[in-house]
Amino acid sequence: MMEINEMRETNYAFRKRLNMVHQPNRVNPDVVMASTEVAIDDSWCIAVIKHASPLIINAAKDLQDYFSISMGLSLAMKFVNNLDNISEKSIVLAETGSLPEDANLHTECSRCYRLQVKDSIVMVHGRDDRSTAQGSYFLEDIMNLREAPFLPRQDVIRKSKFSPRMTHSGWGIDQFPDAHLNAIAHAGMDAILVFAKGVNHTTAGLVDFNDLIERAAGYGLDVYFYSYLRSEKHPDDPDAKAFYDSTYGKLFATCPKAKGVILVGESCEFPSKDENTLQKIGGSACYEDGIRRLKPRPGWWPCSDFPQWLKMIRDTIRRHAPQADIVFWTYNWGWAPEEERLRLLRTMPTDISLQVTFEMFDQIKREGIVNSVMDYTIAYPGPGQYFLSEAAVANERGIRLYAMSNTGGCTWDFGTAPYVPVPYQWLRRYQALFEARNNFGLCGLMESHHFGFYPSFISEFAKWMYWEPESDAETVLRKFAVRDFGESGADAALDCWRNWSEAINDLVPSNEDQYGPLRTGPSYPFIFHPDITRTFGSKEITIPTEPLAHFGSAIVKTLYHPYENEGQSPGALRYPVEIKLLKRMRQRWMQGIEKLEHAIEQAPGTKSDVPRRLLALGWFIHNSITSTIHIKQWWQLNMRLMVELERSSQNVILDELVALAMAEIENAESTIPYVEIDSRLGWEPSMEYICDRWHLEWKIRQVKQVIEEEIPAYRRVVCLQ
Repeated sequence: MMEINEMRETNYAFRKRLNMVHQPNRVNPDVVMASTEVAIDDSWCIAVIKHASPLIINAAKDLQDYFSISMGLSLAMKFVNNLDNISEKSIVLAETGSLPEDANLHTECSRCYRLQVKDSIVMVHGRDDRSTAQGSYFLEDIMNLREAPFLPRQDVIRKSKFSPRMTHSGWGIDQFPDAHLNAIAHAGMDAILVFAKGVNHTTAGLVDFNDLIERAAGYGLDVYFYSYLRSEKHPDDPDAKAFYDSTYGKLFATCPKAKGVILVGESCEFPSKDENTLQKIGGSACYEDGIRRLKPRPGWWPCSDFPQWLKMIRDTIRRHAPQADIVFWTYNWGWAPEEERLRLLRTMPTDISLQVTFEMFDQIKREGIVNSVMDYTIAYPGPGQYFLSEAAVANERGIRLYAMSNTGGCTWDFGTAPYVPVPYQWLRRYQALFEARNNFGLCGLMESHHFGFYPSFISEFAKWMYWEPESDAETVLRKFAVRDFGESGADAALDCWRNWSEAINDLVPSNEDQYGPLRTGPSYPFIFHPDITRTFGSKEITIPTEPLAHFGSAIVKTLYHPYENEGQSPGALRYPVEIKLLKRMRQRWMQGIEKLEHAIEQAPGTKSDVPRRLLALGWFIHNSITSTIHIKQWWQLNMRLMVELERSSQNVILDELVALAMAEIENAESTIPYVEIDSRLGWEPSMEYICDRWHLEWKIRQVKQVIEEEIPAYRRVVCLQ
């Protein structure tokens, strides 16, 4: 157990770290310059031309700030009329048009730059100002890993493998302070996502969209609207054109500089005429005279008239923003028959983009049972057959292809963790994405859903791997380990990451777990299933959350039971195998924790902050696994209790339930120190806090009530004769 007194954080204190793009005092005085390197010192300057774009000027100021805060150096910034006679010891940031013609860049991708490091000059020459800024950030990346202001001599053209790279905010849902925009740009991403319910209307209330677009552009970022706009009209309706002009048209007429829009079924379903669906929108469509209807709503089916709707939305938007990127995302019906899905893709417009989730819906067969990848996970690197089938059609038809990859580092595997620290598993996903790039022309990524992006060594890893020339993954990871744990702790840290990266393969991404204990963490309640009541209310519990939270606990299902699915074995058959897998995962995860603790013991004292937060994250995930094991056992015992015919056996089961509840209380109590070390643990942008100290203590109160009141009451019922 780590010492925690000096590291306790209050809620939202993690935002102070998010606001600090450049980490202070990066220099390791023991590092010795190699003969192949150039040393930057106070005698150097940063040079840009006087008519440089605001983005390049911002990048130069950022680099100056980096040298001051991270390297302890004071570099002057100089504006020059031209770059013909640059003085020695200059770091030059320029774009095409500022330098004599560089034919090597003219045929490269849009996101590329040439980096030249010589004895007396460093030149970053971008295809455009955004590329130049990325080149400047890369200088920081090199020095961060070197732990010194040393740059290797080189002359290289670096090219981004993917664009766009989109992310939601990790600071707060639809909240993008400048520092967070800067951090997103430093991570190599080039676009942000904001939920749009109307003009300047987001999940967080009013946001000045045009101001956000301008501020984001100052960091080389585009803005995509993630549509929450209502789609109440079928394109055949006589007033459909006027209706969509008043929604999508108005949005892009007001914000013509927005890069594009994300259209996903669940958020913008329309009243389709496809007979495979309910042909109505909204939750009430699922019932008729109180009877649940089994057909899907239009937002959950590859409707035959989606192409007609897409054309109307496309035309409406492009009347105001001709270059707008219309992104159609098929997330909600990847489970549907392949024939139906591909028929839709073969009739959709080819001048829009197709986005396909990378890993979902594949079946995983283990020990005689079948699981299905139900939602975002890194337990299965992918690609899934759903992705492969749709990517092939996109490639065949020349449709621009994006993937929902979650490579910002977070998934629903641990919904209130800032990232999942399994680098070798993420590497498997990167490699699969590269293969899809080669085979299908995959060019863009959505790297997070509303759980957002949090800077970590995982997001750093993605950045290093997403540029050409390709970096050696093992070399990069070792450099991370040395930077964060020192040479003395690096080997143990790498062993930790290997253990965790293998352990994740035993996680089962089921709906009940990803909407349950894996979403919240150990604050998940344990509800006693027998219903002793005089009020006849549901036993489902609403976890208290902030009233202004976008979703709060609405995306958590607290009465734990199997959510059955046609693509997976029934819960009663799955749970014994899943418990076995989770126990094996927890054991391997614990081995990683032990390696990490050893790495921290070996690390120099100056490197304690990041490793200790990583250890808190490791324990938080460990305890979340324990809660998931316990809740499956809890369900099994409750089911046995309610069908057991012998009173003596019922009392034995009740004893087992009490013992299990007490073990879970201990698990929740042991989690409290970790969420106080890192205030990002237990928080997610759309839910806000749901597993901080208060919520863990709330869960403990709830479980104690089960032990002290509900189970004794049921014992009395059992004894009635």
